[in-house]
Amino acid sequence: MLKNWINTFIFHLKNNKFFTALNILGLSIGIAGLIFSILYWNDEQSYNDWNPNKEVVFQSISQVSADNFWSTNVSSFEDYFKTDFKEIESYCYLDTWYGDKILQAGNKKEICKVTDAQKTFFEMFPFNFIKGNSKTALRDETCIVISKNTALRLFGNVDVLDKTITFYDKKLIITGVYTIPGKSSTAPDAVTNLIEERLHTEKDNWGNFSYGLLLKLQNTADAEKVKAKMENLLYQNRTVKWAKQEGLTIKEWQKKNGVEKMKIFLEPLKDARLHSITDGYAEGKGNYQFLLIMMALSFLILILSLFNYINLATANAIKRAKEVGVRKIVGATNGNIVLQFLFETTITTAFAILLSLVIVELSLPFYNNFLEKNLSITSQYFFYELIVIFIITVIIAGIFPAVYISNFESLKVLKGNFSRSKSGIWLRNGILVLQFSIAFFFIIGSYIVYEQVQFLNERDLGFKGDQVLEIRYKKPYFDNNDPKADERLYKRYETLKHEISKIKGVSQVSTGAFSFATGGSTSSTFNYNDRVIQGQNMGVDYGMLEMLKIKLKEGRYFSNQIASDSIDTVMLNETALKLMNEKNPIGKIVQWNQQKLKIVGVVKDFNLWGPKANIPPMVFFHLKTVDWMNLNVNHIFVKVKPNDIQNTIAVLEKFWQKNIDSDYPFHYDFVDKAYARNYKEYVNQKNLFSLLNVIVILIALFGLFALASYSIQGRMKEIAIRKTLGAETPVLLKELSKQYIILCLTGFLISLFPVYYLLNKWLEDFVFRIEISVYPFLIGFIVLLSLTLIVVLSRTYQATKVDVLKYLKYE
Repeated sequence: MLKNWINTFIFHLKNNKFFTALNILGLSIGIAGLIFSILYWNDEQSYNDWNPNKEVVFQSISQVSADNFWSTNVSSFEDYFKTDFKEIESYCYLDTWYGDKILQAGNKKEICKVTDAQKTFFEMFPFNFIKGNSKTALRDETCIVISKNTALRLFGNVDVLDKTITFYDKKLIITGVYTIPGKSSTAPDAVTNLIEERLHTEKDNWGNFSYGLLLKLQNTADAEKVKAKMENLLYQNRTVKWAKQEGLTIKEWQKKNGVEKMKIFLEPLKDARLHSITDGYAEGKGNYQFLLIMMALSFLILILSLFNYINLATANAIKRAKEVGVRKIVGATNGNIVLQFLFETTITTAFAILLSLVIVELSLPFYNNFLEKNLSITSQYFFYELIVIFIITVIIAGIFPAVYISNFESLKVLKGNFSRSKSGIWLRNGILVLQFSIAFFFIIGSYIVYEQVQFLNERDLGFKGDQVLEIRYKKPYFDNNDPKADERLYKRYETLKHEISKIKGVSQVSTGAFSFATGGSTSSTFNYNDRVIQGQNMGVDYGMLEMLKIKLKEGRYFSNQIASDSIDTVMLNETALKLMNEKNPIGKIVQWNQQKLKIVGVVKDFNLWGPKANIPPMVFFHLKTVDWMNLNVNHIFVKVKPNDIQNTIAVLEKFWQKNIDSDYPFHYDFVDKAYARNYKEYVNQKNLFSLLNVIVILIALFGLFALASYSIQGRMKEIAIRKTLGAETPVLLKELSKQYIILCLTGFLISLFPVYYLLNKWLEDFVFRIEISVYPFLIGFIVLLSLTLIVVLSRTYQATKVDVLKYLKYE
């Protein structure tokens, strides 16, 4: 029996080479799309999956206002954790970012991602130690623990225990070497324990939220108890204590400072990558929305491919109707016929999956570059998922056509009457309508996404950064206990500014405590009359705002000719002014962190935080006005003349390497390009939609071409009779193609609501967005209808040129 099935399959394969190839290609493209999405899904979901503590380790997140969630905390909790929190097994304060630091072993230097954390770090992230003991590795500030890769880079081997690494001006002893078992929310090249000194100096400061905090609970059910205790400590030591010091009631103090009872959120490590309310780990937060979009679109493409297969299988049933009738006459049951067609579907699906793996393997480098990932098809779960895809595809693509074909009435099909049955036609037409609907969804969706990204690219940002370089600036090491560290940092910057200004081709140099790639770094409240406003702190040097052509609404910029501008003056943006509800702000006084500052100017709004972020209130002051802001200066901004930009950058690089950061590579970006990376993910979504749009149209046209061919082949006798009776070619073209126009229009109408609703939901996340117009729908309809007519009319035209006698000689 199996041999007979194979021979039958090969026979039909030989007689339908072209259509079988189209079917397999369409199915393989659909499966390949799903494989790509599954690889991305597996990678994102695998973060911290290896960690046995992912359920019991929680990140503490501070809600400091209605819209501000910080992944940083006060260090003052520590003493209370030791005495009043029996629910906590251990805790760990750490930096939530990597410091790109120079580690030196002998004459060998390497730039490494260094995390500074307490000694309990490896209780939260139990990396595999190949040298040393994880429990004692970070015992004090003299220790450093490094990854296996770092050991190989610095020493060429992993037998490095008790060897010395120079870190800034400190000599640290290597006490452990580790490997990381899998994807982790923090994956440093080295871990130090230098944080203790900083924690100690801030232990009584309930206003400095500077440290990441991880809590390992004995029982996850105690999370709410711990949260409540932490909130109460903040309430007692901030609100109650500070209100008493200012001689205010609690309600008066809360109204004055715009602070209700501060809230704490405890998020389990397992939710860190995709479901966190803030970005609190060094490896960053994944894009769950983009992940879902990719999975949903991939499923749509696979469904489209399966529809194609079902449609062509049922269309091909006309050719195999007599075969089925004969088999039934000689004793085959419905079950035998179903199994035979399932067997054929299994072979076809196997070929399609093999081809899809080839497509994935060849395209994976481009896909990795697109996602900035390093995906492979060798993960432990992938082959199980591939088996599931195979089984589901066989079931969906095989069972319905097999059951449909097995139910042919033997007598009717042997008399040749099956072709006049309308049941198959209705099924195929219904599936074709759904295919048109999916194709319309992709075409219209792609156009709307393109319009939105173009709108983001072309809208007025409020600044001009096309000739301004944002150069990464590594500050020298400074002692936290040095009261003049801020002043020294500013003097060093002024020296560099003076020297860089001498370089030919440089027209202006300035700096600010923010970045056009990542936004601002600190936020504080300021008071005006009875209003309390949470603003972004924007420390700037003279000329910074003018260099970026940030426009004034009223007042003036900071000036180095006016001494008070570096002592007690401030500028605001339009958003801050609206919240102040002040029509004449110039000369008015605001209170910022116990300082009284006079408003000298208001700038027009501009956005540093990307297309989904509202423009926050901004408070601008000179770096010397708030000297600790110098610690947040990580970039120097240089405006270059347009006539010889490349040569100027080359000279800048030589100067930088020689005089500023000889150990670090010269890293720069143009301000406008740095900001554009804020919406790179949306450019990726546009590119993804465009790519999938092409794939969907191709799959739909494959199916339409094959189905039209089958349909017209079944009407050849009708065409021959019409031609004999005098029908002209235009009349035949119209008659044979009008049903496809109706099907295309029906698919378009069905797709209208889903595409409008889903794309509108996507646009709702943007602060700056387009409004959906009628044009994407008109363009989508015209494009798909045109492609449909090209395919159908080409096949119809060929059919009208046939030899009439060939189809009428037996009549």
